[in-house]
Amino acid sequence: MAEENKHNKLTTASGRIYVENENSKTVGPRGPILLEDYILHEKMAHFNRERIPERVVHAKGSGAFGTFTVTNDISAYTKAKVFNKIGKKTKVFLRFSTVGGEKGSPDTERDPRGFAVKFYTEDGNWDLVGNNTPVFFIKDPKKFSDFIHTQKRDPYTNCKSPTMMWDYWSLTPESLHQVLILMSDRGTPVGYRHMNGYGSHTFSMINAKNEKTYVKYHFKTAQGIKNLTDEEAAQMKAKDLDFSQRDLVESIDKGDFPKWNMKIQVMTPEQAKKVDFNPFDLTKVWPHSEFPLIDVGVLELNQNPDNYFQDVEQSAFAPAHLVDGLGYSPDKMLQGRLLSYPDAHRYRLGGNYEQIPVNRCPYAVNNYQRDGVMSVNGNGGRKPNYWPNSFDEVEVDKTYQEPSEQLEENIADWYDRNSKLGGNDHYSQPRALFRDVMSKEEQDNTIKNTIGAMSGVSGPKRDLIINRQLCHWFRMDEEFGARVAKGLGVDLNAVMSASSGSH
Repeated sequence: MAEENKHNKLTTASGRIYVENENSKTVGPRGPILLEDYILHEKMAHFNRERIPERVVHAKGSGAFGTFTVTNDISAYTKAKVFNKIGKKTKVFLRFSTVGGEKGSPDTERDPRGFAVKFYTEDGNWDLVGNNTPVFFIKDPKKFSDFIHTQKRDPYTNCKSPTMMWDYWSLTPESLHQVLILMSDRGTPVGYRHMNGYGSHTFSMINAKNEKTYVKYHFKTAQGIKNLTDEEAAQMKAKDLDFSQRDLVESIDKGDFPKWNMKIQVMTPEQAKKVDFNPFDLTKVWPHSEFPLIDVGVLELNQNPDNYFQDVEQSAFAPAHLVDGLGYSPDKMLQGRLLSYPDAHRYRLGGNYEQIPVNRCPYAVNNYQRDGVMSVNGNGGRKPNYWPNSFDEVEVDKTYQEPSEQLEENIADWYDRNSKLGGNDHYSQPRALFRDVMSKEEQDNTIKNTIGAMSGVSGPKRDLIINRQLCHWFRMDEEFGARVAKGLGVDLNAVMSASSGSH
């Protein structure tokens, strides 16, 4: 049989051509199935394994390939080759997601949105893993699993629980900035094309002189910000669970390629010591008046994956994946994610997850990792699996040596993240966002959405939880607190008394 004809035939996974794909082999037309029907075994065994463990967070996602094009010279801050020439293009893969819902949940839920970009650079893959908000709910990674549990399902009812959410938030005042954004219409964006993306964490850049600069990454949507009201989001959830996914796929299919303008904020180590807030605190933003945005380039999505599972579901991002000229910072949440993200991928996809095409570096990869489940890249062939050795020609390039780092302290301890030194002002930045950035309509919608969300708190601790959260709202803005209290039918005098007594 000619080879080209064989490729058109129905085969097993091992390539064996077979005929009967609809009927199992039985003893007579009504008899029991024979154990020897291997085709039945293979089909069912593979079907049973079609669902890999879904992501614990960011389970519902969408993604596409595209290009990043440099439009401005930032070599003063970084020697990273991805930025080394105006007009340079780098292939990227971007995955959007909701955070708290399962894989089958609506993608128009009130929830932050993940914004993860993989740059396939000549110095390796760079993963910039962030959200559509510049801040987050917490500032220490030890609090992360507890927080996510409150966004998932109650262990008793197996239902989503506003009581769990608001109980946790009211006990964690550092969350107020992100909760305010979540309660605004920015919590329900119109799909993924009409929202910004942020690296969120503080990262660093290193230039050719080995000088370090701290950096924040911003991706401003070129399509314009568009949000759904709470009512519109509810209607869309009932109409189309996959609105955001469908919108992204269809826009790219018809050639309407979404774009984002990449910008950075920079801060010198000297400035980081002098600012009146902790610049490594994920619950805080850097004021644009002090640290203005600098243009970097344009990210365009222009190619849908041919197979969703292959590229979107199996894509794996980790902030640990940096390239020469880019670095980390003392951001505690970032430090925690450096460990937890690759660990999550090894559990979900296996130890060789970076051999999967969407995750694989398209340039040279040389190391001594071998074996494990699904090693599909030749497994190093005959090359040695140890270092150093006398047989291969793999070399260490000393020009990529990172500069040493001067630490500020030499005392290890468990420091209170909300001490004065760590940053205990949870109210001024949300206050500025509410009073100075939001329009009157956005303010009204945020208050309305907050009342609706807090109305779901129930149970014997309802009053305690609501009053505790109201205290935070009052400290942020008295009008906000008063209107939410009125909407919830709470005695305003009692709340004000509790608020003043807890200072």
